[in-house]
Amino acid sequence: MPQIWMTYEELADMLGCDTETARITTIQRALDRKKSRDGLTRAKLDSDLTAKFVAAIRNADVILERALRDLRDMHEVMSGEGRVNMGRSAASG
Repeated sequence: MPQIWMTYEELADMLGCDTETARITTIQRALDRKKSRDGLTRAKLDSDLTAKFVAAIRNADVILERALRDLRDMHEVMSGEGRVNMGRSAASG
């Protein structure tokens, strides 16, 4: 599981709330928190918030989603589990 650390402001943007509500959420969820060298406090996302973060990234960038799909397809080919339609990416993009 990757570790993703976000400031209260970044969390607030992701959750659609204000910074104080994001801070309270980190306390209620008992997230690990630490003060970084830049002086900002960051909270380590739990699995639910990490899933929300990844979903937000995928929804924000169609090209990234296509690249992830192509990587999965290539992994299947290299592991002997499947076959890639090499023309799919060229035709769709």
